[in-house]
Amino acid sequence: MFGLGSNELIIIAVILVLLFGATRIPALTKGIAQAIRELRGAFKDEEFSDEKKKS
Repeated sequence: MFGLGSNELIIIAVILVLLFGATRIPALTKGIAQAIRELRGAFKDEEFSDEKKKS
């Protein structure tokens, strides 16, 4: 995964907990997941509308 080992991932996780606190991390991951879902949906809609225009 991007050339990161387990030690590096643990260090990144610890830094995230120190920066944002343990209570805010679930909210951050939920927001990121929501953004990814919306982005995928936008691409699907765009592909669908492109196919409609070709027909």
